[in-house]
Amino acid sequence: MIDTNLMKNKPVVIAQISDSHLFCKKEGLHHGHNVYINLKKVLYDISQNQTIDYIVFTGDLSQDHSEQSYLNFVAAVKESKIEAPFYRLAGNHDEPKLLDKYLSQAPFISATTINHGSWQIQLLNSKGDTPAGYVGQQEFTKLKVSVKTDKHQLIMMHHHPIDVNYFIDNHGLLNKTEFWQHISSYSNIKAIACGHVHGAFELTKQLVDSQGLITLFTCPATSIQFDPCADGVSPLAKGPAYRLYLLYENGAINSKVISVD
Repeated sequence: MIDTNLMKNKPVVIAQISDSHLFCKKEGLHHGHNVYINLKKVLYDISQNQTIDYIVFTGDLSQDHSEQSYLNFVAAVKESKIEAPFYRLAGNHDEPKLLDKYLSQAPFISATTINHGSWQIQLLNSKGDTPAGYVGQQEFTKLKVSVKTDKHQLIMMHHHPIDVNYFIDNHGLLNKTEFWQHISSYSNIKAIACGHVHGAFELTKQLVDSQGLITLFTCPATSIQFDPCADGVSPLAKGPAYRLYLLYENGAINSKVISVD
């Protein structure tokens, strides 16, 4: 017999992957690492976890901007036999039209909002005209409409809205002040999750005109992890990884990093 109380208290489980940086050739190397093989390792690990309700890819699918790199991503997902709904958003390296063209059939879903129980997960577009990020007024308007609910909110995006104190901050979110002013307007936003930094951090931010704090979770890359002591892109001796989020009915969040190398 199924314990209905246990089912009711089961958290929403989300796997976040980010920054695959694929090439047109599957054997393409990014700073010496085969990023296609790394992506497949992550996807296979996710496919073995039957508790995962959703997968969210937070951008930078391609390194060389080729259409074939998008086809390679789809091929890796199909080979992994993933069945969980697979959401995605664009990073600074990505072409939204190619994401829409190739990541459109199941298990991929193009919607930018996930509603599950007491939680709502919002995918916020931070792709700007440069490698740096920018959240436009249209996205803020969508957010304002969407968060008018009693559901707990998790915001997911590509660019980091808090500096991590290494070179990638040169390509962070340009309108951080405006972003945090908007986020501070909504008491039901519990956390922010992003990619882009190629590393796993948990950072806190004091909300504007508030005593409250909010956590930013950054996601390790499936491709390479950046060395924060280097002046530019230099990989650490770490393998591919991803994040898991457990979202509880009372608004609590538990997150952990899963390394697969």
